[in-house]
Amino acid sequence: MAQRAHVPAFSGQTRFLVTADIHARSTPERQSPRHRHDSRPGRSSRRASLLAALSRETTGGLLLIGAAVAALVWANSPWGEAYVALAGTVVGPAALNLDLSLSTWAADGALAIFFFVVGLELKHELRVGSLRDPRAAAVPVIAAIGGMALPALAYVAVVLAVGERDLLSGWAIPTATDIAFALAVLAVFGRGLPGALRLFLLTLAVVDDLLAVTIIAVFYTEDLAFGWLALSLATVGLFAWAARARVARTALLLPLSVVAWVLMHESGVHATIAGVLLGLAVPATPRAGEATSRVHRLEGLNRPLSGALALPVFAFFSAGVVVSDVRSAVTDPLTLAIAAGLLGGKLLGILGGAAVAVRLPGLRLDDGLSVRDLLPVALLAAIGFTVSLLITDLSFADPAVTDAAKLAVLAASLVAATLAALVLRLDARRHARL
Repeated sequence: MAQRAHVPAFSGQTRFLVTADIHARSTPERQSPRHRHDSRPGRSSRRASLLAALSRETTGGLLLIGAAVAALVWANSPWGEAYVALAGTVVGPAALNLDLSLSTWAADGALAIFFFVVGLELKHELRVGSLRDPRAAAVPVIAAIGGMALPALAYVAVVLAVGERDLLSGWAIPTATDIAFALAVLAVFGRGLPGALRLFLLTLAVVDDLLAVTIIAVFYTEDLAFGWLALSLATVGLFAWAARARVARTALLLPLSVVAWVLMHESGVHATIAGVLLGLAVPATPRAGEATSRVHRLEGLNRPLSGALALPVFAFFSAGVVVSDVRSAVTDPLTLAIAAGLLGGKLLGILGGAAVAVRLPGLRLDDGLSVRDLLPVALLAAIGFTVSLLITDLSFADPAVTDAAKLAVLAASLVAATLAALVLRLDARRHARL
């Protein structure tokens, strides 16, 4: 436990400090008295403040929710056909097989930025963070595994029980957790709760992201072109060389990232996997003469882009489903399967996994936490949203089935977020009394 105190996991405060440090270094130390006494903030400080605001979980969560609500309202308005036309607008060079619809660009392109940040976080946690010590990370890791296995089993059980075997391809939909949405709810409603609760959620979410990426790469890749995949991995290797060089070749990072993404797209593997691999290639410890690691610096620069642009754009083009008959949607077997996975499987899987883990020799929760305290974490983890919507797009060929699944994900995530907010406030009041 002592190791975690010295090397904290990524948090909103850490990201703020890193971002502020990056931009503070670009401001000259010596200023004239006139500039020193000028009360107006300079361009650098305004930019740092803006990036810090965009890096906050609450900001990203609100933009994510706002984009999804806007899409739902537009798609179900008299101008819904305009939304469909916009989502289906094709742009990009046909010569490179990149003449894609805007909705596909959002899922394959914009979301790759989010997965690049996920890769950076994974690298940090595996190298110097909460996953560095296997014994310390064991409880949230076991809880995360349970929180992905039981939702899948619950989904499959419901689908088989109603005899809808054609829906089995969506088994992974309820396994994912939307960490941006979950952290936003925790930041707003979990004030006053122990910091160990947030660390547990972060560790669990990191493992969840890693497993979700693995599921997408292994189970949702149909036609694999090994030649393109080899070229993409070779480009990732060049990116790793540029990122790890004694003097970082930062000018090469962006073009190499684009090339790796294009080649991964051509290989048949979902292009967002390139984002994770690129993030994992960045060194997580400072090089000689560096005050902060390159993972921290790239994370600080890319998180605002991910939270303020990539995720809202993806949510906008994914959440616009038409709600024609609410009653039939509620009783639809697909809705029941996804709700059983997210609301039932996540809760039982995480709490059950943690309960089993703490009974194993040498494993325990952080001081001040009990399995009961993890109830709001389990509810927050039931917010599927971003990655669940992505897996939904990959699961079904029928647009009507895809829309029904997306509606179920949105509804279940809303219920989970509401319940989590209520439990967080109750626990915060109880903690204050104690």
